[in-house]
Amino acid sequence: WFDSGAMPYAQLHYPFENKELFEKEFPAQFISEAVDQTRGWFYSLHAEATLLFNKPAYKNVIVLGLVLDKDGNKMSKSKGNAVEPMSALQKFGADAIRWYFYINSAPWLPNKFHDKAVTEYSRRFMGTLWNTYAFYVLYANIDHFDPTNYTLDYAGLPVMDRWILSRLESAVKSTDENLDQYRIPEAARALEGFVDDMSNWYVRRSRERFWAKGMEQDKINAYLTLYTCLKNICLAAAPMIPFMTEDIYQNIVRSVEKNAPESIHLCDYPKVNAAWIDPELEENMNDVMKVVVLGRAARNASSIKNRQPLADMYIKADFRLPDFYMQIVRDELNVKKVEFSDDLKVEYSVKPQLKTVGPKFGKLVGGIRKALADLDGAEAVAELNANGILKLSVEGQEIELAREDLLIDIAQVEGFVTQADQGVTIMMDTKLTPELLEEGFVAELISKIQTMRKEAGFEVMDRILVYAEGNAKLQKILEGNRDKISGVVLADKIVCGEMAGYSKEWNINGEKITLGVEKQ
Repeated sequence: WFDSGAMPYAQLHYPFENKELFEKEFPAQFISEAVDQTRGWFYSLHAEATLLFNKPAYKNVIVLGLVLDKDGNKMSKSKGNAVEPMSALQKFGADAIRWYFYINSAPWLPNKFHDKAVTEYSRRFMGTLWNTYAFYVLYANIDHFDPTNYTLDYAGLPVMDRWILSRLESAVKSTDENLDQYRIPEAARALEGFVDDMSNWYVRRSRERFWAKGMEQDKINAYLTLYTCLKNICLAAAPMIPFMTEDIYQNIVRSVEKNAPESIHLCDYPKVNAAWIDPELEENMNDVMKVVVLGRAARNASSIKNRQPLADMYIKADFRLPDFYMQIVRDELNVKKVEFSDDLKVEYSVKPQLKTVGPKFGKLVGGIRKALADLDGAEAVAELNANGILKLSVEGQEIELAREDLLIDIAQVEGFVTQADQGVTIMMDTKLTPELLEEGFVAELISKIQTMRKEAGFEVMDRILVYAEGNAKLQKILEGNRDKISGVVLADKIVCGEMAGYSKEWNINGEKITLGVEKQ
């Protein structure tokens, strides 16, 4: 241990040689080792530096927790629960394993290493990033798009583009600041959160812009914005997932930017463009997402698919949204009319969550149940939202219940479904008119035809013929909405009563029909 503690001096043959180099580099900026080195290398380095120079040997240290098996047991070859590193690298890839350790928990905590966790964390971040990159490459190749031929004019961008660029800069800023403070999971979560927003919100809401014919300005803006996001998030993530980011960089950056460095790892870390960060814009979009999450939960609770249009939805919240954002809510939830209302009255029932309340309060559980039953549910939820806790007086004792100690149910009104969370309440009208039902069938037919295009191996831009056989009701809907359906699925003709090409029988909301698709 004395030798290990002398490493900073011995490696340079100090003080007999390299005195200036040693004084420049000592003390070290950063070291890292596992927790078992706390009384070993970590201590011996400091002890000898203190003896010789009366100063520490290093300024920052990350202590790594032990890697355990999926049940939390120490790995051992004799127990048969050890993971052979090279096999794991072959199975998952180095980036996936690195990412798991970054995001799973703070570095100093033990890590339970198992296949399912590595696969899931990798899918959520790396899989999503790769799919977004693949989307960009697919359409950029179709349009022969070269970002170096255009300039991103921030002032002329639509709201969605400015929002995702604001999120990009905020994510890079957060990642950089967290890495500066050695907060590894926080840095990883900032990257993951942005990639989720980029893929599952920005790209999903902007897809039709990439499908437009020609190279109109709105399409160019979408390409440039997505290119900027992919390039810069890869630069920010490169120290963490070096191989995937290198692949993406080589294909979409170095292939078009003549003066780009040879490798992503020779690039500067991205500098934050503070002018692009718009907190109000990010807050508005975050509020939209809150409403949309509740709306989707309402649809799930009522077993109504998102493809089925609904007439009305009402929102009660302490914020309001400009028209642009309200249109996003309408589109995302497929609701004709959405409006805010302070008159929304919601009744709640509040009960104890026995899994947490039982161990905490023991014999008081019965009294807690009664006290909660006597409360006005709406007032109790309002107090919980405002303070984060609910105070009760039970058998002469003052107790505090957190959100996880409570089971909160909303009383539903016939013909409506209500959801609420963290001060936001939505009420969705679930009554379906014949017109709404027909629109739902049209959306389902489009979805099934698009699925068949993929299954048949057609290219994205291939023109097709559509055939339908059986079920007079659905054939009538197809014929009555011929133009709309044809425009979406790229059909030159819809033929009812005949069958050709790749065919498949479908059950659409209880109605059976056979559809066929054939490439022109």
